[in-house]
Amino acid sequence: MLRCLHPWWLSRGWTGLPLLKRHLFTMKLQSPEFQSLFTEGLKSLTELFVKENHELRIAGGAVRDLLNGVQPQDVDFATTATPEQMKGMFQAAGIRMINNKGEKHGTVTARLDKENFEITTLRVDVVTDGRHAEVEFTTDWQRDAERRDLTINSMFLGFDGTLYDYFNGYEDLKNKKVRFVGHAKKRIQEDYLRILRYFRFYGRIVDSPGDHDPETLEAIAENARGLAGISGERIWVELKKILLGNHVNHLIHLIYDLDVAPYIGLPPNASLEEFDKVSQNVEGFSPKPMTLLASLFKVQDDVTKLDLRLKISKEEKNLGLFLVKYRKDLTKAADSSEPLKPYQDFIIDVSMCGRGQGMVPSRTYP
Repeated sequence: MLRCLHPWWLSRGWTGLPLLKRHLFTMKLQSPEFQSLFTEGLKSLTELFVKENHELRIAGGAVRDLLNGVQPQDVDFATTATPEQMKGMFQAAGIRMINNKGEKHGTVTARLDKENFEITTLRVDVVTDGRHAEVEFTTDWQRDAERRDLTINSMFLGFDGTLYDYFNGYEDLKNKKVRFVGHAKKRIQEDYLRILRYFRFYGRIVDSPGDHDPETLEAIAENARGLAGISGERIWVELKKILLGNHVNHLIHLIYDLDVAPYIGLPPNASLEEFDKVSQNVEGFSPKPMTLLASLFKVQDDVTKLDLRLKISKEEKNLGLFLVKYRKDLTKAADSSEPLKPYQDFIIDVSMCGRGQGMVPSRTYP
């Protein structure tokens, strides 16, 4: 459900939710990665929003990537314009709009010069149930930043290169820290999937394992059972990214230590020692997520139960069943240099190996 906040509420700084302490940090970003975003389509888009007196900024993950000197794969935009105002603007300018399914969440997708631009109205969470939120529209950038999960994902970037950072996201990014916006417990209870997002970004941002805020770990342990109400498909998306990131051994152990595992389909008495061996052996390679995950399973029924909870693909399930059944046979023989040669396409993401060199490293996966 979406509603526009009345201007007098905004002038008093009240939206029915407690306002976190305002601390705006700004700086200028001018980098090759940032400049490369300015296609003809984006130039036309920004000119239209300026003409109609609506603010438009880059939001979330793309800002984080640009600050890290990384070319973002996807760029999301945030605006003070409501969906109805955007639709009126685009219709008047003869701009095609596609995929209207996001409109109920405040998102309008415009197509300019063969590019799609996904633009979302600034929002405030009014009611949350751990999975979904009832939101209201706002024109307050800080209020929208406050509803986001992690400080490093809560920043905005103007098209003049100005960074808008309300929660020390830039400082955390420089220091390679992953922190929730405000109180970890509150952010997690708004959407329990944020537990797994925390682990995922930890593996992506932080240099070394074990650098967690104790309050964050406590909040995760206290709220782990909330993941039981999250769809398996959403959990599997995040879990696969965790398995493909850094510090995977540390993070999987943490998932068990904090009692998260039972709520995301993982077996209660997993073979963590086997996982330790496999995760060490695959360092520097590109195993498929199930290649790693299957080392936790002791029997094929563990794979079946995972499938029931997470709705994994048929290919992923078959790979898990295969690895559990034939694990001992796949262990490297002392007198063989490449015992897994016939199975490499099955257990390794060959497209990621050798970075286009066409080479598959000859190392085995117990």
